[in-house]
This record gives sequence, C-alpha cells and structure tokens, in this order.
Amino acid sequence: MDRPDAGADRAHGSVGVVMSAMNRPGNFSMKLNAQASPARSLLKASLLAAVFLAATAGSVEAQQFSADLVAKKDETTTALGRLRVSDGKVRLEAAAWPDGFFLIDIAGPAAYFVRPGARVFMDAKQSSPLTGMFAPVDPNDPCRQWLAMAQLSAPTDLATWRCQHDHEETVAGRKMDVYRVAAPSSTFLGWVDREHKFPVQIKTEDGTMITAEHIRDELQPAQTFEIPAGMRKFDPKALIQRIKQSDVWVAQPDSE
Repeated sequence: MDRPDAGADRAHGSVGVVMSAMNRPGNFSMKLNAQASPARSLLKASLLAAVFLAATAGSVEAQQFSADLVAKKDETTTALGRLRVSDGKVRLEAAAWPDGFFLIDIAGPAAYFVRPGARVFMDAKQSSPLTGMFAPVDPNDPCRQWLAMAQLSAPTDLATWRCQHDHEETVAGRKMDVYRVAAPSSTFLGWVDREHKFPVQIKTEDGTMITAEHIRDELQPAQTFEIPAGMRKFDPKALIQRIKQSDVWVAQPDSE
C-alpha cells in the first residue's frame, strides 16, 4: 500500500522532470530567457499544469463503492437494504423505510432522512440504528466517527460510552480491525476494512450479524449524496408546537 504522501512525491517527481527538460538548452525550444514570447510562457504553464494534474489524479481520488446490507441471526437471513459510499458520505436505502433514504455526511457530521415523494427531509436522529453504525471512519481511529454519530442521534454520556480495539481478523481475504463499542443504548462489534475505510460488518448485542455484501468498487454520482433541490426541512418538534398553539390541540383533562 502506498504512503499517503506517495502520490505527492510522484507528482513532484513528474513536475521536476518537466521543469528539468524545460530548462535544458534545445529541449522543446522552451528554455526560459528574458525574450520568451507570451505564447511560449502560456504553453509552458499549460504543459506544467497538465502534467501535475495527471500525476496527482490517482492520489486524490476517494474510495467509492456500493454494497448490499444483509442481516443474519441463527438460520434467518434478512435483506436490510443497499448503501452507497463516496468521500465520507453514505446513502443508505433501508428496506424498512421504502418511501425514502438516509444521507450521512461524516464531515458535518450530519444525518438526514429524505422523502422525495413528500418533498421533505428531516434529521435522522434515532430513526435507524444503521446510520450510527455504518458510517465512514478513519481506519486508524474509527472511535471518533462512531462517537460523533452517537452524539448526533441523542445526548451521549462520555462517562458511559466506550470504544476500543478488540482484535484483528481476516475476512474473505481482507484484513480487518475489530472494535468494540459499548453504550447504555447499544453495544456492538465493528469490523473495519482499512482499504474501504468503512465498517463492513457489525455484530449487535443480540448476536445479529449485519454485513455489507457484494461490495462493488465503482464510481458514484455526486448527486446521489445530495438533498434534491426544492425539498423543505421538516421539524416534528416545531409541528407539535404549532398544533399546541392552534384550536386543534385539546389538552388532556385533569384526572379526578
């Protein structure tokens, strides 16, 4: 596996070759001098930019893939849905929520449930435990991202929330780091795939194993991870408050 800065080294090396060639007498007739024409200067700049972009394209490309989520417990297998991942974002289409999909952006962090048919979206909160488990992570410290997602869904007591490396394991030929996350609300084991920077397997407290199967390394359209234009944000708390202030709200009678 290349170092994180290996792409930059390759880029600098390629640019250095071009710069060296440009400064050699007779090479491409492009040696810098005080009488160089504007056209030549523009050509040199364009060539340099093209080489730099070509050399660095591979190093900045984010891991993108899609997979099917499947839950297994005892002898029962259940299809939970499908997920798409790209550059720290996830689109989760859950079978339990057929009228919409979840969007996760770990950089925010943010998690929304989008209902295209109703033209609304809302904070996901605790709508699905899957959003708190299947989020992009730093393979060297996934606990930070899991904690961020836990805090996003509900108030989290840091005194009772725990996350630690448990062991290493090889699954389907892939090296995995297994972490144990424990909290009053839920406890699970997460298998982190270092290549995909994602937990591809989760084991919940009741023994259910949820796995990202049929992983397909493929480009994902950017709009897949965006809230469609024209959607309005739905706030359940604000709706309840408006109802309370209207004639529709009927207070419960005092008990006798």
